[in-house]
Amino acid sequence: MPELPEVNSFKLYFDKTTLNQKIREVEVQDDKIMRNINGDDFIEKLTGRTFVNSYRRGKYLFGKLDDGNDVLFHFGMTGDIKYYEDDMDQPRHERFAFHFTNGYRLGFDCPRKFARILYLKDLEKYISEIGLGEDALIISENSFLEKLEGRKTSIKGFLLNQKLLAGVGNLYADEICFQTRIHPGSSISALRQKQKKDIYKVMQNILSIAVNRARNYKEEKTEDDFFQWRVKGQKAPKGKGVCKVEKIAGRTTYYFDIYQRLYQSK
Repeated sequence: MPELPEVNSFKLYFDKTTLNQKIREVEVQDDKIMRNINGDDFIEKLTGRTFVNSYRRGKYLFGKLDDGNDVLFHFGMTGDIKYYEDDMDQPRHERFAFHFTNGYRLGFDCPRKFARILYLKDLEKYISEIGLGEDALIISENSFLEKLEGRKTSIKGFLLNQKLLAGVGNLYADEICFQTRIHPGSSISALRQKQKKDIYKVMQNILSIAVNRARNYKEEKTEDDFFQWRVKGQKAPKGKGVCKVEKIAGRTTYYFDIYQRLYQSK
């Protein structure tokens, strides 16, 4: 599933192809992924409009319309957007498309229909209602440490909690724990302040690198990518343990035993 860096790539693509282009026509092939509006109303409200800005917060991408309303693009597991002109380039599982006055379209592709599209009249109210936390790439160290204070949950559970920290998903949470050599099941209350600061710094570094790479989560991985170590049974760096897999915080989790120390409250 796309996480913060991948959604940031979607934002860059959206900004480059879609901003300031008047929507001549809206075509809806399947409105199942539209959660608070039906296809006909979506067509009516978007036809003739223009996206003038975009905003990303965690895994959520919002497109700002020229009438002050917003469209939420939450990509789910398989959502994608494609800018094209020729009918032959239409995505196979396109659910809707914006037809622009320049002859091009932006199609929303979603094979498994897990994406969520919402039409929003009050963006700030929506963010407040769902309790979306601070963006993991923007949050300050002090705010991050304050959110950790007094919590007894696992560090992975904290990193995945979108109400506390928006944008980190399963893959990046594992990578953060791997690079800090902390077992993802470690209790927050058992970690020293220095370790908490290290987690913050590593998180920021990993997300910054991934954002700068501007990669799409569907692209083929390269040797310099993160997550290459996530292979069950693989030996840990310097031979200290092997890669194991178990459920932590309700998610399939990869970690190296011994190499990543488990900290538990007494």
